[in-house]
Amino acid sequence: MREAGRVVAEVLQILAAAVRPGLPTLELDRLAEREIRRRGARPVFKGYQARPGQPGYPASVCVSVNDEVVHGIPGPRRLREGDLVSLDLGAEVGGLMGDAALSVFVGAPPDAEAERLWRVTREALDAGIRAVRVGGHIGDIGAAVQRVVEGAGFSVVREFVGHGIGRALHEDPQVPNYGLPGRGPRIRPGMALAIEPMVNAGDWPVEVLEDGWTAVTRDGSLSCHFEHTVFVGEDGVEVLTALPES
Repeated sequence: MREAGRVVAEVLQILAAAVRPGLPTLELDRLAEREIRRRGARPVFKGYQARPGQPGYPASVCVSVNDEVVHGIPGPRRLREGDLVSLDLGAEVGGLMGDAALSVFVGAPPDAEAERLWRVTREALDAGIRAVRVGGHIGDIGAAVQRVVEGAGFSVVREFVGHGIGRALHEDPQVPNYGLPGRGPRIRPGMALAIEPMVNAGDWPVEVLEDGWTAVTRDGSLSCHFEHTVFVGEDGVEVLTALPES
């Protein structure tokens, strides 16, 4: 899982550096798949939930822009100055998974409130990771995220949550970004969790577009997304999708 996490972290940084005005989001998908496979890994999002008559998710990376919360499908759409772009990526190495997301602005942030949303979402992820401890509860994570987000006047998405991760991309337990301390499953050594605050500048409800994947804020407000995969050890928590220098 460390190796899968390293691949995800490296490729996310490459994608973030490639973001620029005028770039079709499809180019980010092509870059993501190429860089994942160059590292001997498999892009686990591509074909996710495929079944007879249903090809599954069609890309290697989710690219969600502005009011798109998660699962945006890359395509011909061109990025514009000031857009807030969420990049969500998963990779498999040796049958084990890594999953992470980050959000970046295309050029400069459009205004101070958008930049504050971005900063608060990062702080919420950090707070969620700090809440992970052996013997604690999953609810401790959600409560920590919710406290940061709602304390800043924003809202946490409730229809989509973090999750366990390991030999499958999505495993139990679910890790909501809201809740009460001391509630939910116990946190045990050996768990791996994908913690991923999705934060809206407006209200929390979302809806899924006709493509069956792209989730957008119902009120059209800006949304931001950060995620890390963490491993729970006896002596602490290791962030598997962070580069050593970050």
